[in-house]
Amino acid sequence: MTEIAEPFDRAARRRARDRAAPGFNGFAFLKDALCAELAARLASFGRRLECVLDLGAHDGRMRAHLPGSYIVACDAGCRFARAARGIMCDEDRLPFRPASFDAVVSAASLHGVNDLPGALAQVRRCLRPGGVFVAAFVGGASLQDIRARVIATEIDSRGGASPRFMPMVDPREAPSLLQRAGFVDPVVDVTLQRVRHADAGAMLRDVRGTGETNILAARSRTPLTRTDAARFSAAAEAVPDADGRHSATLEIVTLTARAPDR
Repeated sequence: MTEIAEPFDRAARRRARDRAAPGFNGFAFLKDALCAELAARLASFGRRLECVLDLGAHDGRMRAHLPGSYIVACDAGCRFARAARGIMCDEDRLPFRPASFDAVVSAASLHGVNDLPGALAQVRRCLRPGGVFVAAFVGGASLQDIRARVIATEIDSRGGASPRFMPMVDPREAPSLLQRAGFVDPVVDVTLQRVRHADAGAMLRDVRGTGETNILAARSRTPLTRTDAARFSAAAEAVPDADGRHSATLEIVTLTARAPDR
């Protein structure tokens, strides 16, 4: 059988998350916002959630939002898994038995999964009948202007562009992905989150601090020269706000669905 090529380098993703783990608290503003939103969605179901899987847990801060539940945390990074007092595993390689959880929640992690349909199918299997799945992650319309400017700059200076930006989920495809995985009552919401930085350096520190550096399997392994780095920074900063700061717009895709009652 022919092995299917994976878009993301699993080892690189682990390293990026491990590097980010010690200082994550200083960069967790998006994670915190998504944890609060997903916890509110879980509460709206009015169900008793005795056992919940926190999928892509980072340092386990979702636990504080679900004080009445027993939380099983897992993360693809060893240091994050240790900080969350959980286990290390990829979201599309779950080790749990069927019907293990009343709910599965995932904040800011599923955009970096190699096999998203497979991950959703595994989530569905490990939910008890009627169990709830809620997730929020970065969508395909994120950073569109910045991405376009950086790619155009690299093409102009090098005659071509290396893979630097992650392929992301089109939210229009999400309902069918949930249904194919066996979920019922799928709901997909899309919101835009504006993040402002003083300069491209601060933007890059946020990327590194959240463990979201380039993990593409096809990425160039050649380090950027200082000239290239300066050009890319200038491209990212090309359209400042009126006060001189720089905006980045993230598309946040939020999924809500249930396992069938029987």
